[in-house]
Amino acid sequence: MNANTRTGIPASIWALGFVSLLMDVSSELIHSLLPVFMVTVLGASVFAIGLIEGAAEATALMVKVFSGALSDYLGRRKALALLGYGLGALSKPLFALASSSGMVLGARLIDRVGKGIRGAPRDALVADIAPQALRGAAFGLRQSLDTVGAFLGPLLAMALMVLWANDFRAVFWVAAIPAALSVLLLIFGVREPVQRRMGKGSNPIRKENLRRLSGAYWWVVGIGAAFTLARFSEAFLILRAQQGGLPIAATPLVLIGMNLVYALSAFPFGKLSDSASHVKMLAWGLALLIAADLVLAWSNHWGWIWMGISLWGLHMGITQGLLATMVAEVAPVDLRGTAYGLFNLISGVAMLLASVLAGLLWDSFGAPFTFIASALFSALALAAMMFRRQPARY
Repeated sequence: MNANTRTGIPASIWALGFVSLLMDVSSELIHSLLPVFMVTVLGASVFAIGLIEGAAEATALMVKVFSGALSDYLGRRKALALLGYGLGALSKPLFALASSSGMVLGARLIDRVGKGIRGAPRDALVADIAPQALRGAAFGLRQSLDTVGAFLGPLLAMALMVLWANDFRAVFWVAAIPAALSVLLLIFGVREPVQRRMGKGSNPIRKENLRRLSGAYWWVVGIGAAFTLARFSEAFLILRAQQGGLPIAATPLVLIGMNLVYALSAFPFGKLSDSASHVKMLAWGLALLIAADLVLAWSNHWGWIWMGISLWGLHMGITQGLLATMVAEVAPVDLRGTAYGLFNLISGVAMLLASVLAGLLWDSFGAPFTFIASALFSALALAAMMFRRQPARY
């Protein structure tokens, strides 16, 4: 499985991409319907949705720091990734059984703890396997395949909702199947490279090890946090589309459209990042997010909604694989797991703040004000990134 494919990208990275694809089919099948399920079936408020989404995603990102550090200490990534994907698979039936917002929160937290455990070791594993000259392309490929799952899941959800007359719980049960397949593919399809090191592994989060993380690394961490603060949960895109009259059974179209653009753009922009200026690409990403926010604030007519969603997906395609590539380039090889974990810990705090604030603004002032606030913060982040001195690497 270590043989390179015709693209030059190792086969294990393709396998990791399809592992992500299958798990995202499972997760997004549920996630594309969950906000509407909570509002229409469980009677939850938009603020409660924002709190649950923020807490769940922040939990996933915060857990990554510990799993990433542990993968550095052990010198092994695959076992931790397997544990994380296994927890994600085990959480899926809980959504079908949920009868309250508290039960949904519990299921989301278990699912996201699994995501947190697998995230940093998986990203470090991609960096370990990929040739340096193809690292951007490798991260772009994995992100693209992951995102294919992110639009196939909602597409399947929509078809099943029509077939089963809006039976949310029956649709949620189906999500367990691709999740189980994802775990099996990881077991049999991915080979981890042997880590060569001298002596016993040291604690990656000891002060002397953390001091080895350079200023360039912390600059990337700060930029990643600013991007996360400027972009709240995609649950709010679904709710905005529903305001425009989108039928309940068709609400997965929101994530299908966004993730289709994301999937189609992630790999080519990943390849471009191997030769282009990273700062300029990040600036274009923020400019697209500002445009998406302004379009979504302007109107909830379907034409404006789909334009905003498309711009949002293009922003994700440019920035997400690029940030992962940048972390790999500025972190020491033996601290890659820890570096990804710290990056996502800080982004996790930003995600919690962004989603909770978005829920409060939505309930207090309405949807347009929420998207305008995001655009203003994105503009501030863009100005700060362009006018502050960047590390020489970028």
